[in-house]
Amino acid sequence: MVRERRFRADLFYRLNVFPIALPPLRERREDIPLLVQHFVRKFASRLNKEVSHVSGEVMQALRHYDWPGNIRELQNVVERAVIISSGPNLEIPSGVLERIVAGDTPTLTRTLDEVQREHILEALRQSGGVLGGRNGAAVRLGLPRGTLQYRMRKLGIAQDRVVRVGNAAGWA
Repeated sequence: MVRERRFRADLFYRLNVFPIALPPLRERREDIPLLVQHFVRKFASRLNKEVSHVSGEVMQALRHYDWPGNIRELQNVVERAVIISSGPNLEIPSGVLERIVAGDTPTLTRTLDEVQREHILEALRQSGGVLGGRNGAAVRLGLPRGTLQYRMRKLGIAQDRVVRVGNAAGWA
């Protein structure tokens, strides 16, 4: 977009100084109930509706769906649900709920990033949080230390997130 002059180059470089890695919603399922409640309040207020309750069954379905469209998809589903709801209970459209419930079955296939992240975290646990050196995570993974650091940044693994439990070090 910068090359096409549709986005200011100076703004791009200013924003790029501090990149923020935010994992997808499927990796933050604990955030879903809070987001659903927020969106219900927001859209109920905007539409002057008295929708205030989300059943456990609906919340369970929402929590188990993978949300390939992330928060925007969740927001759209909740907005549609508020629009069709006729009482205080949030009513998810039947076609949407069926699609969500059908996606409820866990998939065995994980993304390469998910597998890499878990593998790096395990190597960090085994090395006691040490990246380089003979017993470091980089050697265990067969990578140069710089490459490991790059992949950690890319996958959202912060070097300063060592969690100490007694004498053992673990990675969060």
